[in-house]
Order: sequence, then structure tokens, then C-alpha cells
Amino acid sequence: MSTTLRAERQLTTSVLVIGTGGAGLRAAIELAERGIDVLAVGKRRKHDAHTTLAAGGINAALATMDPEDSWQQHAADTLRESYFLADPGIVEVVTRNAPRGIEDLERWGMPFAREEGGRISQRFFGAHTYRRTAYAGDYTGLEIQRTLLRRAAELDVPIIDSVYVTRLLVADGQVFGAYGFDVVDGTPVIIHADAVIIAAGGHNRIWRYTSSRRDENTGDSFRLAALAGARIRDAELVQFHPSGILEPVEMAGTLVSEAARGEGGILTNAQGERFMARYDAERMELSTRDRVALANYTEIAEGRGTANGGVWLDVSHLPRETIMTKLPRLYRTMIDLQMLDITQQPMEVAPTAHYSMGGVWVDAADHGTGVDGLYAIGEASSGLHGANRLGGNSLIELMVYGRITGEAAAEYARSRTRIHRSAEAVAEAREEMARLLDPAGGESARVLQRAIRDIMTEHAGVVRTEEGLREGLRRLAEVEERASHVSAHPDIAGYDDLAHAYDLLGSLLAARATLECAIERRETRGCHNRADFPDTDPALQGNMVWTPDGGVVFEALPEAPDSFRELALAQTSSDVAGKLVE
Repeated sequence: MSTTLRAERQLTTSVLVIGTGGAGLRAAIELAERGIDVLAVGKRRKHDAHTTLAAGGINAALATMDPEDSWQQHAADTLRESYFLADPGIVEVVTRNAPRGIEDLERWGMPFAREEGGRISQRFFGAHTYRRTAYAGDYTGLEIQRTLLRRAAELDVPIIDSVYVTRLLVADGQVFGAYGFDVVDGTPVIIHADAVIIAAGGHNRIWRYTSSRRDENTGDSFRLAALAGARIRDAELVQFHPSGILEPVEMAGTLVSEAARGEGGILTNAQGERFMARYDAERMELSTRDRVALANYTEIAEGRGTANGGVWLDVSHLPRETIMTKLPRLYRTMIDLQMLDITQQPMEVAPTAHYSMGGVWVDAADHGTGVDGLYAIGEASSGLHGANRLGGNSLIELMVYGRITGEAAAEYARSRTRIHRSAEAVAEAREEMARLLDPAGGESARVLQRAIRDIMTEHAGVVRTEEGLREGLRRLAEVEERASHVSAHPDIAGYDDLAHAYDLLGSLLAARATLECAIERRETRGCHNRADFPDTDPALQGNMVWTPDGGVVFEALPEAPDSFRELALAQTSSDVAGKLVE
């Protein structure tokens, strides 16, 4: 195949939103409501965005169930469970504005579960002091995505969900658009824009077991931002969910909802021991997500796991009616994937990479990245979750900052009176694509992607050591060298192979950022477990900030305001009665 690219398609908009999940849609809606020309693009179908997989709920201190709840307590719970690594300014913005996010969804027809009398139902999730998680059955994320898509359609927001953005275009420190291609027919696309919002997810697909699907969360956001001059914060802070399935192989990492433990499921090892008594004798299976994940990992690592490298999660002792009414989605999933009847048999599970708590560095005011005209929101951004994310906080984060960042981008776009477009920036993006399409390459992107996933699983999983992390960097360097010879081979089915090549580039950058940050965080804190540094170091209460050229720089965090700092420091009850886990 010739390396000559096809004729380029040129598009122009005031604000470009990259990502068509909940965060991207909420920002696009805000822009459209303000009369700003906006275009949203994504590499996977908008009805199947990662947001649709979020099951549990969305947090806001509405006090519909517990009148004592407040935004300050929500902020305190968030800060404390972040192990004090969250940006207090971002925490305050999200928790103060959370009720407004729920109101927006209500206004657009979101079918929240309700109590008698019509008020929104709220339930406990782990580590929340009060009931503040609103929900729609166990399909909350799917209903939010549907609600936002309906509102976007009402506003005639243009959405192109077949464009893979490969580079941001920057001149004189200002964004002026993006370059990419159509994944169906390979047409190169240049998009001129006054401002760009990255909402393209995280990087947890770079582990072997992950709750993300194969073409999402591959580190695209990290690469786009870093090559444009932005910084990556807390790449090492990745939340591992305790229970991902192991089979079938192509679905390994798919979540078994924590509601299974919330409803009374128990964990046992291959020897039949109910092992959580060794790790949290009081809360047992209802302990926090990071602690249960560590327990599962330890049982497997110390030789008490199953032949496939897992542990058993069993709900078969529960009444069949309970399973069918409280866990219907899980029941159907296990029947479909494994022909396993969970009312009769246990499930084999292991920790799975679930959520990128780090991401692009952003400021608290508007999620600007420090690059003029460039913003990041949703899982692409960082600052809210620190070293342990509260369940339900990710969905409200996208509603809050989708609105705020949309407003900021609108004002920025209106203020621009002169735009410098660099032919050199476009040429660099164009030449990169031509190199990847050169048939002389020979290396397979999919093979190298698997190598990255093996490296990260073996050297940067639930438990880490400096020796292991440095070995991971050594092996990663070998993959990076091979990646310089990758060749994509599009065929009659489309340009998925070129998309895989760019997924690989994003994963390589994200993996390096993660390994280098993990080395520098020489402590154990939340999701980050260092076997060689088992204690928490007060001197490391801050963020690891990474750039491709500068490596890692430690940045201390400001102190939280009086309004919720003391609440966060207060001792809280570990009683789990009536509470679901995260």
C-alpha cells in the first residue's frame, strides 16, 4: 500500500470536544446552549461510550434521605478516601456543584429511582457518611449517556463518532485544532478550532486484566495532552477493582459488580478459607475497594489462588430470589459469558485495572491544562480522586466540570481575535500517519500492545517494588524500540489497524509515565502498594507530575479549607450495616 495519504477533509468549529462519552457530551451541551459552534468527535459509537458501563450511581449531597448531609461532608469523605492526595480546590468545586449536576439531568429527563412522594432515592456507597448516591437501577451510566444524547440531539450538536484524533495542533503555545482520520475509510481529517476539550478517557487498558474494552482507555488522552505541552499528574494512581472475571480470555477483567459482596457474597481461596478475616476482620468482604483488591492479590501471589490465578466469589448461599431481584444483571452476564449459574456455583475472580485516578494536570477553576485553549475533563483529567476513588464520584465529576469547562471554553473561544496556524504542526501529524502506513515496517501493534499489558501486570500491578518497576522500564524500552517499526495494514473492513497503531503509541507513553511516577512514590498509600516501602510517608502528601522530557516532579498540595478539612480528619465509623461497598 502506498504511504501517500488520501485527500484530507477539513472541518472548522469554535470548540472541538474529543470524546463522546458523558464528559464530552456534557461539555458539548453547555457550549451549544451558549450559542457556541461545537463539534464532538470520538473513535467509538456514541451509544456505546465507556460511560454506559457505570452501574452503581452518581453522588450529590441532596439530603433527600439523610437531612444531615452537606457538600462539606461530601468533600470531607472524598478528601479522606483520596488519602489526602486530591486537590482540595477540585474537591470543593465538584461537591458544591453536585446538586446542580443532578438538577440538570432531572431537567433533561433522567429516570432516577424515587421514593414515595417523588423525591430522588439515595443509597449508601462505601466510605460515604450519608446516603448520597442517586441511581437508576444498576444502569445509571447507561441512562446518563442516553439522557445526554437526547439533550445533544435537541440542540443539534454535531457528533462524529468515527474520527480518531492522533495529534493536537499547537502553535506558539496555543491550540488551533487537531489532526486525525476516519476509522471507517481512512480519510485524514484536519479540524481547525479555537479551543479543544479532551474527554477521551484514561489508561487502564494497559493492564492485562481490565474492566475497559479493548479499544478504549488506551492512554490517548495522556499522549494528546503531553505532546501538546500539558503535564500528566498521578499516573501511578490506578484503582484496581477486586473482582474481574478470568474467562473467557477475550473478556478477562470484566467486572463482577461489588453489589455481589454488598448483598452477602463471600470470598474464599483455593483452600476453602474465607480469607478476608486476615485483612479486615471487622468489615470482611464489605471493606474498601483498595483493601479487598490487595487481599485478593495477596492470596493469589502467596499460592492460595485457583489454578487460573484467581479466588472464588460466592453468592450461591443466598436465596435465589435475592440474586434474581438484586443481582439480575450479574446473573445474566455470567450465564452469557460462562454459562455459569451463580445461584449454584461460585465465580472465579481476580483484581482488574478499573479507573485512572491520575490523568492530565488541570486547574480547579476551569480544568485548563496550562496550554492556552486546551482543557481536559472526565477520566482524562486528574485531581479529584487521589489514591482511592469513591464510587459514584466519577459520574458527578463529568456533570460538574462538563458544564464549568464548557462555559470556560466558550468564553475563551469568544475572546480569541487572532489565531496562528502552524503548517509545521500539521506536517508533523501528517508525516507520523504516513510512517505508520508504510508497509516496510513489519511489527504488529497488537502484539506489542499485549507486551505492554504483560509488563504492566507483572511489574506495576496491585503490589509494586523498585526492582520490579525498573525492570518494567527496561522491558518497556525494548517495546518502544520495536514500536518504531510498526506498520498498519488497513483492509476492506476499515482502518482499525491504524487505530491500533495509535492506541499503541498512547499506551507506550502512559506506561512510561506510570512506571516512572510509581518509582518516585516510595510509600504505600491507597491504591499504590509498595512492598519495599510499606508505610505512608507524610512528606509525599502531594502529586507526581510527569512530562515526556522532564520526567517526574513532586508537587506539594495546598491545605484543604476549614470548611471540610476537620471533617476529613475526624475519625469515622467503619460500620457497614446497610451500606453497599464502592
